[in-house]
Formats: sequence, structure tokens, C-alpha cells
Amino acid sequence: QLQLADSGGGLVQAGGSLILSCATSEGTFSGRGMGWFRQAPWKEREFVATISASGRLSNYAASVKGRFTISRDNAKNTVYLQLNSLKPEDTAVYYCAAATRWGTNLEDYDYWGQGTQVTVSS
Repeated sequence: QLQLADSGGGLVQAGGSLILSCATSEGTFSGRGMGWFRQAPWKEREFVATISASGRLSNYAASVKGRFTISRDNAKNTVYLQLNSLKPEDTAVYYCAAATRWGTNLEDYDYWGQGTQVTVSS
């Protein structure tokens, strides 16, 4: 059973930055793609970014491309999401997830973190 613990959220002003972390519990981390999703109040959970098992490939939602960066450290079983140039519309609960197959759909992921709140004030 893979356990994910995401952290790093907080309150930040528009234009500011945050780094989210997702620590995992076991060694299969390095063989899995990892992703970040977010869910704003009254909205569906949506894809934000994903990174392949090796870390060589990544993919981003159009709304965050150029502002957010996903990375991973397989030695530490941790995936990161750097959030720059934050906007009020980035306000959401952010979830990390471990993939069964590398992709951008919710169904591609079978393990989820508990979520970390990001709030961006204008």
C-alpha cells in the first residue's frame, strides 16, 4: 500500500510562490509516474502536472504551463511542485497522486495524498 503525504500549501499574495512536496512511503515510487491535481470549491478535480517515473518527461495543464514546475527526487521518494506567479484562480486544494499508467486523467492514478490547501489573495 503506497501512502502519499502532501504538504507545503499556504496563503500567498498574487504573484508569489510556493513549493509543494509529496513524500511517499515505499520503494515502488521510482517506478511510477507522479502527478498533481487540484480542486477548487464547487469545481471538478483537474489535472495540473505530471512527471514520468524517470523524471525525464513532464506535462502541464495549459493554465499553469510556464508558471509551475514539477520535479522528483527518487532517492528521497518525493515529488515537488514549484508554483510561481500565482494567481487568485490557482486557489484550490492540491493533491499529489501515483500513476498506474502515465497520463493526465484521474483514472490514470490509483493512490492519492490527503491534499494541501493553496490560497492566493489578490
